[in-house]
Amino acid sequence: MKVIIAEKPDQGATLASIFRTKKRQGYIEILPNDLFPDGAYMTWAIGHLFQLAPPERYRPEWKRWTLGTLPIIPERFEYEIEKAKAKQFKVVKELLRKPEVTEIIHAGDAGREGELIVRNLIRLSGVNKPMKRLWLSSLTPKAIEEGFRRLLDERTTRPLYEEAYARACADWLVGMNASRVYSLLLKERGMNDVFSVGRVQTPTLALIVRREREIEQFRPEPFWEVVASFVIGDKRYEGKWTDKNGQTRLGDEEMAKKIAAFCQGKRAEVADVHTERKTYQPPLLFNLSTLQATANKLYRFSPKKTLDVLQSLYQKGIVSYPRSDSMHVTKGEAETFPAILQKLSSFPAYASYFPLPQPSILQNKRYVNEKKVTDHYAIIPTEQVVDPEKLSADERKVYDLVVRRLIAAHHQAAVIDYTTVTTLVDGRARFVSKGRQVVEEGWRAVIRPHEEEKDAALPLLERGEAGEAAAVKVKEGKTEPPKRYTEGELITLMKTAGKFLDDEELEKVLAKTEGLGTEATRAAIITMLKERKYIEVKNNLVYATDKAKVLIEALGGTILASPEMTAKWEQRLSEIGEGSASPAAFMEQVKKLAQKVVADAIAAAPNWNFRGVDTASIQRTRKKKTMGEKLGPCPLCGGTVVDKGTLYGCDQYAKTKCPFTISKRILGKSISAANVKKLLSQGKTNVIKGFKKGEKTFDAILVWDENEKKLSFQFPKR
Repeated sequence: MKVIIAEKPDQGATLASIFRTKKRQGYIEILPNDLFPDGAYMTWAIGHLFQLAPPERYRPEWKRWTLGTLPIIPERFEYEIEKAKAKQFKVVKELLRKPEVTEIIHAGDAGREGELIVRNLIRLSGVNKPMKRLWLSSLTPKAIEEGFRRLLDERTTRPLYEEAYARACADWLVGMNASRVYSLLLKERGMNDVFSVGRVQTPTLALIVRREREIEQFRPEPFWEVVASFVIGDKRYEGKWTDKNGQTRLGDEEMAKKIAAFCQGKRAEVADVHTERKTYQPPLLFNLSTLQATANKLYRFSPKKTLDVLQSLYQKGIVSYPRSDSMHVTKGEAETFPAILQKLSSFPAYASYFPLPQPSILQNKRYVNEKKVTDHYAIIPTEQVVDPEKLSADERKVYDLVVRRLIAAHHQAAVIDYTTVTTLVDGRARFVSKGRQVVEEGWRAVIRPHEEEKDAALPLLERGEAGEAAAVKVKEGKTEPPKRYTEGELITLMKTAGKFLDDEELEKVLAKTEGLGTEATRAAIITMLKERKYIEVKNNLVYATDKAKVLIEALGGTILASPEMTAKWEQRLSEIGEGSASPAAFMEQVKKLAQKVVADAIAAAPNWNFRGVDTASIQRTRKKKTMGEKLGPCPLCGGTVVDKGTLYGCDQYAKTKCPFTISKRILGKSISAANVKKLLSQGKTNVIKGFKKGEKTFDAILVWDENEKKLSFQFPKR
């Protein structure tokens, strides 16, 4: 008998779905079949069942946050069970210890974290039985069956576990010591808050704060441009005055006006026409980062939302593994594309792109390159194709992006002509006009560029043609500050952080490991920065808070704020994952680093200067406990409506079963206690903005309908 351990319940259910089964409490019994003649038990973790123990588990005095207890360096790391997940651990442990169980199949996600989650579960259950590894890149029935037929020897992936374990312990050591020392030292400067510091989150934050400072320090400067409208026969076009260095902006308004006055009505002659043809190949297939950036640009999805939606599509078996860092596929996957595309061609959304100009890309090394496929291939639709119209709105958008990338890869290159026309006014004032003409639409018919290029097509002009400058005007503008990052651009920023390093060798390492964080962790890092009040996102634009500025100022030029440390760590961790470096030696270095972080912070603190930052506002805010708060009389029975945690409800329910409740979230909007109080006292709430139904959003007032005895919407008058 075998026990199969998945990473999550829904994943376990999907893996078991290809067999005849019986549902049990905390596991699924797989009935005997040709793959498992004696049957099997399918069970699961619930993500991380265990977490690294807090400092006080090692020494009681480490519970208090004092400088005297730092650095905190346990001799040996310990894990503890999350209380809410103890029941499931008991189920798994009992299954693993059954005498008839002779083998374990590790079926966690095919990556570092999957290795850590399931191996920790097995190790802490105290069971040592033979183990095999199920390694999948998609959850279609065909892929699941093939995976079970070609299980890996567990030694193949064990180094990934060692890498993940070393990473978790190292991050704990640096994060625990750095967060405590900076929080304590900043508290001495009047800021009573927790300043979380982390190996990946802090250098990412440093890059955001750098951009914030660039924006704050920017001073706009006015400039003027001279724009002429030319008429040559029946042809009309515009051009900008340009100096001999190609600059169009003038810093002197009077000079701009003189140039405009001089050119008005003068003879204009086409001095040069230059056309450059550019060919654009279809984009590569998606990995997680490029998909997150694209979904953010098109739909303003946060990176976390894109990953969550993609995970849902993966669980349904309709897209491949979501946390992939590859944009290529192997020949095996490429061979499945014609059948997948044939199915997609039957859906109205895609029918117009067929028949495909390129029936197969099997021989196209731009997409099919085994050397560039790491643990997983690019994110693609699986052979379990679905009509996007049958998916939820968010799932449809993400699935459509993945599908269109694959279709576009089978289309021709796009060809565009870029034309530059130089026009001389009165033989000396030089004006330049730029235009573009699409020669071959190619793949752009499938994927529209996110931003259409501004240059319109120019009329057909020839050198020597002449006319006049019919209208010449001066346009005033101002230089603009650097643009704020969007959430999607943060993903790209993290991937390219290596370009901010001075050391070429370390830059290469970060380029190889694709920057700060991993495909699986970047979205979580951005979410963490938001939750810890280091950044705010407004209209998809990222703002660094005063709390972030204080921390980065305090860190100064230390290694914690630079991608350099991550580059060095990733190099060593990668070697551990490949089985060529010692985890123990790495951890010794990290312990020394933790000691240095504490000593450096204490030495630097007297020289910190936070001029220009509102340090008084950086104070820890404790969440107000609202459970049991009385909000008003129950409109059904006269009892009292109270906050029940997950909803607002009548306090007489236990006695009379009074059914009055109000959800804390209605159509995507949180309903505040203040609005419930107003509803109960006046019969209606204030206007609540942003209710969402399907693709539409609307504003409304919640009203208690006394006749119907229920809530209804009242729409405010425009």
